Amino acid sequence: MKRLFNRLLPKSWRSTVVTIPVIRLHGTIMSGGQFRQNLSLASTAGLIEKAFSFDAPAVAVSINSPGGSPVQSRLIFKRIRDLAVEKNKKVLVFVEDVAASGGYMIAVAGDEIFADPSSIVGSIGVVSASFGFPELMKKIGVERRVHTAGQNKAVLDPFKPEKKEDVERLKALQLEVHETFIDLVKERRGTKLKDNPDLFTGLFWTGKTGLELGLVDALGDMRTVLKTRFGAKTQIRLVSAPRGFLSRFGLFGSRFSAPDIAAAAASGVIDAAEERALWARFGL
Repeated sequence: MKRLFNRLLPKSWRSTVVTIPVIRLHGTIMSGGQFRQNLSLASTAGLIEKAFSFDAPAVAVSINSPGGSPVQSRLIFKRIRDLAVEKNKKVLVFVEDVAASGGYMIAVAGDEIFADPSSIVGSIGVVSASFGFPELMKKIGVERRVHTAGQNKAVLDPFKPEKKEDVERLKALQLEVHETFIDLVKERRGTKLKDNPDLFTGLFWTGKTGLELGLVDALGDMRTVLKTRFGAKTQIRLVSAPRGFLSRFGLFGSRFSAPDIAAAAASGVIDAAEERALWARFGL
């Protein structure tokens, strides 16, 4: 409506200011978590839809993520692409410190990807990590008792010795997820990708090398690129959801008992360790 009204005005009265909405997708990608705010479709859908409701020629997305859940990554990717097609808007993605693994999967939702020369991009692969405690159980004299209906319900139990057939089954699943990831990158990046045997092995590179490999389109920062593309008067509008004090801790609108809070806190410690490991992999 604003754009239509602007066209009806005399040229000398028309506003030349362009406002570009910006979505910040920063953090690890995983669902759930009552006390930690992670990236998931549930936590980002409202922001994405709000950004695409702007009367603007493009939507900018700032990404800083070491990855996480491949499912949530693809769901966020798909929501961005669906709205880009529906609203006929360009998506410009800007990588900050890192867009790796699931973070890069989201980045390819962009029609163009920009990075800093020192950004980390790539890591197109799939990883599963866990801990094993069978020797610890023996040492402290604790017996593990697991009763299942279904012979494979206790696959990869961390308190039991690892079985070769269980690992092979996990790797088969990883290969399927990896193929989906590769197909998505090839579909979005197409002929921009260089023929490099290491491209889909899980390796990662700086933004500078990523440009040579076709993983990104150009080097640059958001402010400079947007003002060069849409004019010096371009305004950058960060899209954010209002959050009260309680909502920051996942408590708004919910009732928790003491055991709930204790369980969530314990889960939060594990999530924090996993999150720290993801960032540390890229030296961050």
